[in-house]
Amino acid sequence: MWSYEKRLQYPVNIKNTNAKMAKFIITQFGGPDGELAASMRYLSQRYTMPYNEVKGILTDIGTEELAHMEIVSTIVHQLTKNLTIEEIKAAGFEPYFVDHTVGLWPQAASGTPNSSTFFQSKGDPITDLNEDLAAEQKARTTYDNILRLVKDPDVIDPIRFLRAREVVHYQRFGESLRIVQDKLDSRNFYAFNPSFDK
Repeated sequence: MWSYEKRLQYPVNIKNTNAKMAKFIITQFGGPDGELAASMRYLSQRYTMPYNEVKGILTDIGTEELAHMEIVSTIVHQLTKNLTIEEIKAAGFEPYFVDHTVGLWPQAASGTPNSSTFFQSKGDPITDLNEDLAAEQKARTTYDNILRLVKDPDVIDPIRFLRAREVVHYQRFGESLRIVQDKLDSRNFYAFNPSFDK
């Protein structure tokens, strides 16, 4: 059970619309390394994690990723709010507009729709945590790429916050991997599977 605060984890106050920018930032909503995939990855993996402290970390970070999805969605919404048809055409935003107007729909910058194939849940603690470490680095790299393209300080500010949180999540998953390795049979980490532990 979660307690939901009806405010963003980090404020977003974008003054200037920019559909061109929204076209690539939306990837952090619904792309393969975006916040939707991250939240589903961690919240799915928590069920088979045999160690409560790591299960708690997966739950905490998965929940925070939902909050990040709200931030990215707010950025995209504010960048596309009240666009004129001329602005939509000038930005090459017509394909998205035809299908979704300016509603939020999870897709990658390439236009690829969100899919459960964007995340993995194996039920093996070592495998899942290595997946999570890689996912946080891929998200950080995507935010780095966005920061290379963005010039608007109103957009840069929340994107930097989100990038910083990816680094923190990477560190927490590194600590989690150490916890799991310390609890597993040190002679063979990869032989462990809770269902065979009888």
